[in-house]
Amino acid sequence: MHMEPRRNPNSMDRPPAFTLQRPLPGELTIVLSGAWTLHAHPPPPADLLAALDKTVRCLRFTCDALETWDTRLLVFLKTILETAEQRHIDVDRTGLPPGVLRLLTLSEAVPEQVTYSQPDREFLVTRIGRQVLTLVGQACELATFTGEILLALLHLLTGKKPFKPRDFLYFIQNCGVGSLPIVSLIAVLVGVILSFVGAVQLQMFGAQIYVANLVGLGMVLEMGALMSGVIIAGRIGASYAAQLGTMQVNEEIDALRTMGISPVGFLVLPRILALMLMLPLLCVYADIMGILGGSLIGVTMLDLSLVEYLEQTRKTIQLSQFGQGIMKASIFGILIGFAGCLRGMQCGRSALAVGEATTSAVVTSIVLIVVSDSFITYLLYR
Repeated sequence: MHMEPRRNPNSMDRPPAFTLQRPLPGELTIVLSGAWTLHAHPPPPADLLAALDKTVRCLRFTCDALETWDTRLLVFLKTILETAEQRHIDVDRTGLPPGVLRLLTLSEAVPEQVTYSQPDREFLVTRIGRQVLTLVGQACELATFTGEILLALLHLLTGKKPFKPRDFLYFIQNCGVGSLPIVSLIAVLVGVILSFVGAVQLQMFGAQIYVANLVGLGMVLEMGALMSGVIIAGRIGASYAAQLGTMQVNEEIDALRTMGISPVGFLVLPRILALMLMLPLLCVYADIMGILGGSLIGVTMLDLSLVEYLEQTRKTIQLSQFGQGIMKASIFGILIGFAGCLRGMQCGRSALAVGEATTSAVVTSIVLIVVSDSFITYLLYR
């Protein structure tokens, strides 16, 4: 840092001043003198700016008589330098103090403040082209990510271990046992809602017993797998995206690649397999809790015995229908793990990007769940 020479505190600093010299034609030298501090009143730069006319091709500085300086001098020099740049005048800064040179360089290195303005209107063809290029890039990323998952799965099937077994067991515990409380609450409430809605209509015809059919089929075919998938998407899918996104910010994934370890096999594959295995079990658990929740309305409001309600449910549900819900849940688990890990691997290197990746993972998972559920249901009924 530039250190000014110590001065006698009893001495009086001369006021700031500048003089102009023209040693050669086309050259202008500014001689700075006195103390250029915030406590002093510098001369106005109007005369100096007026001297920077078309006849001046080179501007120099002389600071031999300069005593002390602070930001007052920097502001003055910035005004002169900006005017010289606008008028295409070459500036020789070698005569300035080293500290002033460093601070001027630092001030010019700071990027200009970005102001957000309304973007210029583009032609329709240009906008369509940009969207097509974006979609092609996303499709390439999706295909690459899918291929890496398949390769990691192939290595696992051939006897290689791309991930640690204890990590896999941790993911199973996290998305399985750790999700039981919230799944229990939602499944029971869904069963109560289905039973109550059915009871309102079936009581009009004296067919209260068929509430068991409605709740049983609704939970087994659709609601058990669907609600479990939505819960896991919000709880586990977002967690996976945040974990991998944070690893991207901390450059941990780059470190794995540097060590020759596949990030997809080490981080993504165990998460997807854990969800694929545990979500069907959660679906079965949600089916049971939903049926029990429906039995609360059947026993308390419809005067049905618990044995009668459960017997009617057993007669209604077939094993193929039960397997249909389990198959959906397994597919939902793959989609949730895929979406969460994909958004996490695509995350940028900032805290804002991690939040956006987490939100995108939840939205993508829920959309994939609903679309795939509709498609599978259509195929099965066809």
